[in-house]
Amino acid sequence: MPAPDLRELVLPARTAVVLQECQRGVLGEQAVFPALAEVARERGVVPNIARLLVAARAVGVTVAHAIAERRDDLRGSNTNARIYAAAARSGVSFAPGSQATQPLPELGPAGGDLVFRRLHGIGPMYGTDLDPVLRNLGIATIVAVGVSVNVGLTDLVFDACNAGYQVVLPTDAVAGVPADYADAVIEHTLSLLATTTTVDDVIAAWT
Repeated sequence: MPAPDLRELVLPARTAVVLQECQRGVLGEQAVFPALAEVARERGVVPNIARLLVAARAVGVTVAHAIAERRDDLRGSNTNARIYAAAARSGVSFAPGSQATQPLPELGPAGGDLVFRRLHGIGPMYGTDLDPVLRNLGIATIVAVGVSVNVGLTDLVFDACNAGYQVVLPTDAVAGVPADYADAVIEHTLSLLATTTTVDDVIAAWT
């Protein structure tokens, strides 16, 4: 089967950029996993996403911020995996309204952006209203950016694929740790589900 044409995949009226956990407590100054934030900085992930969002908003592409929250008493949140325990040990509060749950200021939200917050789970497709809202908007393609390739971003790709969306993955707008492991996951797993590309190529498809 020939590879799909990127311009057709990311038609503005039918495309949404979904930012997975691009928030202060993950990629900002309060990063709960500092090694992940450092890899993202080294790879220029946030500046690349910022460039992508400028282009997306200019042509009317939907922008959706998927934010992770946890009550300080953990009421309603998952506690069944080691990653949740590790996050709790960090001492960073992800309580609703806390600094850690705010989107990175350089990424928005801007007027017209959508924000989806969740108290449980590792991805936004079934822990929030993201899926039904995107369907109501006629979205067929998700451009997935953010973190992490280890868990959350990969969950987003899998769930979006299972839900019938086309997924586009700009590999310079995502990160995982260690970096070479994330690269291998993209090459050997995510590339089987998503159209892998770059931020510049997506922007070119819109312009």
